[in-house]
Amino acid sequence: MIERKITVNLTTGLQARPAAKFVQEANRYSSNVFLEKDNKRVNAKSIMGLMSLAVGTGEEILLVADGADEEDVISELTAFVSKEQ
Repeated sequence: MIERKITVNLTTGLQARPAAKFVQEANRYSSNVFLEKDNKRVNAKSIMGLMSLAVGTGEEILLVADGADEEDVISELTAFVSKEQ
């Protein structure tokens, strides 16, 4: 299992379209992937779960992955939320 704290640099945070793209990317991997904010953990492969966190720009989140391709999914999703758009 890998955990990584990251800061969301997306202009709109993880709302609407970026959230949908994030979930699509997470679903490309077989590992279990979770996102945590303010001690609330949700399945990162669920758009409803992700939207319930209301992650805004500049907020710190914890990304957790557990599985065969955990390193790849953590790297990909970290790069996604870290880039400025």
